[in-house]
Amino acid sequence: MSGIVDLLNSDLGKKIIGGISQETHQPVDKTASVVAMAMPILLGAMKRNASSDSGAANLMNALNNKHDGSILDNLTGLFGGGVNEDVKQDGLGILGHVLGGSQDNAVHALSQKSGLDTNSVMQILQVAAPILLGYLGKQKQERNVSSESGIGDLLGSLMGGSNKKQPQQQSLIESLLDGNNDGSVIDDIAGMFLGGNKKKGGIAGMLGGFFGK
Repeated sequence: MSGIVDLLNSDLGKKIIGGISQETHQPVDKTASVVAMAMPILLGAMKRNASSDSGAANLMNALNNKHDGSILDNLTGLFGGGVNEDVKQDGLGILGHVLGGSQDNAVHALSQKSGLDTNSVMQILQVAAPILLGYLGKQKQERNVSSESGIGDLLGSLMGGSNKKQPQQQSLIESLLDGNNDGSVIDDIAGMFLGGNKKKGGIAGMLGGFFGK
């Protein structure tokens, strides 16, 4: 099963990173760093929200309708001439809904680890969020997830890692969302998510493979 790491390592992933970089006027490597670190955090927040019946129902409704994966079918159109303001507003809405009161914690931590200011991080996230939802919607279709009970399993599989690591990873993500972290916990999250070793080059070392660096 393909997870987010597979997406980021693919030609499609590189096109997404390049497009977001161009849209936000941020360096490609910084953009890749923010996106790669943010994906498990967003997926983990969705998984937490989907643990309730209402949360799972809301996510299923979104994936069955607005976020069915069609955004991935025309990335050239999405990024060509600038991302539509409606998409950006949708992204802000997704972030607010998914992260809730933990949004500032997450953005601050990503800012600390990436070296970008919080406004730049938010600009990247608001473009990346609708694309992530679209990818989730496409995976839902491909894997024939038709019940709300299957959403949590889908999110867990996209986050990657073994079944033993997933609860620990989820716990790390929730500690980031619920606490006032300065970004240190992101090393551990990314280490589990990307399968890297934070002692060997940190986040940058783990991201190197994305662009053959």
